[in-house]
Amino acid sequence: METNMTRRIYGSLLVLILSVVAWSGCAVGPNYKRPAVNVPVTYRYAAPDANASSTGQTVTQPALQHSAESLGDEKWWQVFQDQELQSLIRTALKNNYDIRIAATRVLEAQAQLGITRADQYPSLGVGGAVADQRSPRIGPIPSYEVSLGQVSASAAWNLDFWGRYRRATESARADLLANEWAQKQVTATLVANVAAAYFQLRELDLELEISRRTFGSRSESLKLTQTLEQHGLGSLLDVRQSEQLVYTAAEEVPDFERQIAQQENALSILLGKNPGDIPRGLILTEQPHAPEVPAGLPSSLLERRPDIREAEQNLIAANAQIGVARSAYFPQISLTGSAGFETPALTGLFTGPAGLWSFGASLTQPIFEGGRIKSNVRFTEAQREQFLLAYQQTIQGAFRDVSNGLVAYRKDREFRIQQEQLLKSAQDAARLSEVRFKAGTTDYLEVLTNETNSFTAELGLAQAQGNELIALVQLYQALGGGWQE
Repeated sequence: METNMTRRIYGSLLVLILSVVAWSGCAVGPNYKRPAVNVPVTYRYAAPDANASSTGQTVTQPALQHSAESLGDEKWWQVFQDQELQSLIRTALKNNYDIRIAATRVLEAQAQLGITRADQYPSLGVGGAVADQRSPRIGPIPSYEVSLGQVSASAAWNLDFWGRYRRATESARADLLANEWAQKQVTATLVANVAAAYFQLRELDLELEISRRTFGSRSESLKLTQTLEQHGLGSLLDVRQSEQLVYTAAEEVPDFERQIAQQENALSILLGKNPGDIPRGLILTEQPHAPEVPAGLPSSLLERRPDIREAEQNLIAANAQIGVARSAYFPQISLTGSAGFETPALTGLFTGPAGLWSFGASLTQPIFEGGRIKSNVRFTEAQREQFLLAYQQTIQGAFRDVSNGLVAYRKDREFRIQQEQLLKSAQDAARLSEVRFKAGTTDYLEVLTNETNSFTAELGLAQAQGNELIALVQLYQALGGGWQE
């Protein structure tokens, strides 16, 4: 009799397990499908197609760019070839606090995925107990002593008929990937910030060098002017005007020294260090960079930019949460079971009729929740729509960043070329005015004006050279470069 009952129970359990397997492919809620986005054929201000240019065809903006190559695919050490800059970036990637915080967020997401995924599997437990109780005689009831030993194992399983736990795991996995892409975004931003700060530092170094050199040459000119005035060959006005040139250069020196110290402090923080000196490599004018850089295909930006990939994973996570919310409409089925041994004689714990077992199943179907389930579904659907809009917005912002970077790099280069021509003219004018003054054909005011223009133009050229390199950094980051290892 007991054997037949046991067989029926095992048969029912087998049927239930097969039903679970049959239903395991069913998960309520929408499956994720990448939404369609409006991707331009080419970037605005992309470089003209080489074949069209060589054949003499007119290429208008936006120009067609057929090459799939992109600066964003290059490793950061291939783009920034200064050895000292590469060393600084490596230090920053190791010590920077933003990088370390992003890494811990990835670990947190990994742990959360493990917690969520565990809900798909049954939980098992074991236990044991020993009790000894003695009761005195009470009236007609004689005294007695009872010893009891028990060893048991239990199991519980919430069946995932409707895919609630699988959707939750899908969402947690997407959260993990979003955090990993966020970590890559932090890496790319850090690489760009270190490179831009380094080029800014080298620009300030060049401007300080120009100011010191100009101060030295103008000090010598002042001595000559004072000598001429003492011998009656010049006027006191000439001396005062010469002093203005010296003081103009002299006042720039401490200001640039202040800016350099503050820039070194800012760069030290990016390196994860206390403020200190920063080693230098190539001077600003020797930093290698191409006049034109390949932008690649706009469609590739969707796969390369970490912020776009992060936004998409957030959308996937929100999409999966809709399935979690909808599963609450359906019954929840749970299986429980336990087995073990119990006996008043510990020596016979695992023998004889000491065995015990129990098995049960429960089904819970919500009937009235006051609109809670419906509202929760609407809540998750609204969240998905929000993340969808954020995803599309991120893509548009990425195309804007690339277009801005392309035009900035090109126009900064054109500005730098014109600034070089301006400096040549200003320096030649200063030289001619110096010759005319020594020949007595003009006053020192002309020298003052042209020397001031030459000094300003030289500092302007240093700024233009720095801006061109910083524009390259910003374009590289906009194209999704900097996180590749």
